[in-house]
Amino acid sequence: MKEYTYTEKKDTRSGFGDGLAELGRTNPNVVALCADLSPSLKMGEFIKENPERFFQVGIAEANMMGMAAGMTIGGKIPFAGTFANFATGRVYDQIRQSIAYSGKNVKICASHAGLTLGEDGATHQILEDIGLMKMLPGMVVINPCDYNQTKAATIAIADYNGPVYLRFGRPSVPIFTPADQKFEIGKAIQLQEGTDVTIIATGHLVWEALEAAKTLNEKGISAEVINIHTIKPLDEEAIINSVKKTGCVVTAEEHNILGGLGESVARTLATNFPVPQEFIGTKDTFGESGTPAQLMDKYELNAEAIVKASEKVISRK
Repeated sequence: MKEYTYTEKKDTRSGFGDGLAELGRTNPNVVALCADLSPSLKMGEFIKENPERFFQVGIAEANMMGMAAGMTIGGKIPFAGTFANFATGRVYDQIRQSIAYSGKNVKICASHAGLTLGEDGATHQILEDIGLMKMLPGMVVINPCDYNQTKAATIAIADYNGPVYLRFGRPSVPIFTPADQKFEIGKAIQLQEGTDVTIIATGHLVWEALEAAKTLNEKGISAEVINIHTIKPLDEEAIINSVKKTGCVVTAEEHNILGGLGESVARTLATNFPVPQEFIGTKDTFGESGTPAQLMDKYELNAEAIVKASEKVISRK
């Protein structure tokens, strides 16, 4: 079994900020917009180096999306950033009509996603954004797992021509992916080989999946762990090939089980290779105020819950 360790923790939003700064140095067409939250999205370095390419729109998210769509007509590549709740739910009409329907080359950059926003509570903890965005025709949906992968994803989406939703978070999490790993949109990464159960995870739950696999291994259970950083387009081939070997699957995400990664995996398997599946995610509920660790434990988005779900799904084979 491959052992994963980490030497430091860092927030994925810093990966976005550092990736954006690098794009500012290498791609003159990249511009950035923000709705009064640029420090929280770590945009400071880009702004410092490229003040003429940054647009602070204030608390006017709908206007920001319209501006971003318009900028693409002139050949710019706009990165429009705010908290995930405001980047999706508040401006869904503008995204649908001006960006997705129109096929505009806008990168919607959403920080502070999921429960790990923490103390700001349920009004800010969006748990339905993946579902909202994946249902829009032509929208790419990306949810990287650590600082390195978020930085790589930020840089990679500038080369992709079309609308992208890039989701990242607030808390410091382990850095365990290689700094030089190439980011390929729509290509899953197998982190652990296994034969008894497939664990498919995204975002902050990838590290928890690896910790769960370690515990399962100590119990004599061989878990295959797959990092799905791109929820749409989904790497269906990787999923099908894995479950053909293991015969069951657990999906894990910091998102509502209604409409998230788990449902995309279930659809793929239902139409290709049906197997027992268990879902780790929030269960049709809003969040609440608390520390990220407290909330992840209360809503059972952790390694312990993945272990239990794995044991359950194996018993259903």
